[in-house]
Amino acid sequence: MSATGTRERAAVPSVARAPSEPRELAGCALVTGASRGIGAAIARELATAGWSVAINYRSDREGAEGIAAALGEAGATALPIGADVTEPGAAEALYSEAESELGRVLVLVNNAGLTADGLSIRLTDADWDRVLETNLSAAFRLTRRALTAMVRARFGRVINVASVVGQRANAGQANYAASKAGLIAFTRTVAVEVARRGVTVNAVAPGLIETEMTDGIATGLADAIPARRPGTPEEVAACVGFLASDEASYVTGTTLTVDGGMTA
Repeated sequence: MSATGTRERAAVPSVARAPSEPRELAGCALVTGASRGIGAAIARELATAGWSVAINYRSDREGAEGIAAALGEAGATALPIGADVTEPGAAEALYSEAESELGRVLVLVNNAGLTADGLSIRLTDADWDRVLETNLSAAFRLTRRALTAMVRARFGRVINVASVVGQRANAGQANYAASKAGLIAFTRTVAVEVARRGVTVNAVAPGLIETEMTDGIATGLADAIPARRPGTPEEVAACVGFLASDEASYVTGTTLTVDGGMTA
């Protein structure tokens, strides 16, 4: 139910705040699927907090470069990096480029995701595999690659973008629901493994978010949401920004639901 495309890009705020972690831990943030929508809003939020940001994209090079340019004009450092996160070697390639240009990755946001909807009886193996590989397996590989530097630094933030569909049934999305439920369970498990090293691992679970992918249906579904409106990418990004901050250093292994009361 969450999506990754916005109808129009929000204005980029000027970058005024510095990251709250100690200066000796300076590094960068990597956001996957960040050329538009929720991912782009997260990149802006982290840049506003003072992080240099690696903006991953698969095919929307123009969108990623536009976000990076806008952040640069606002005084931030941003680097677009093209990579298909479903490729087994993508994690190493992404990290190598980000680390060589921006320093070690101390904040990882696994946002890249896709849907291939259909009733279970009609879902193909290809649709199942493609969604699980993008939404879950890629997050595993990127997190595995991230943890070494984070554990050594005794500081790190991994934030996985899940979905309310991982917490409640939504007919026609068995593959998507399985991938997001798996991502939530993965989040909890890794959080327990690295908590004593100063690394937190959390998830956000957006509900109906107003993006290009929900254009035309968001208004019609709003009556089913207690808040009576869809959310915005910036509202999801604000929650990610909190989880990436020092203020959330005692928050780990949890899922922050951002859905206007839908799952309540």
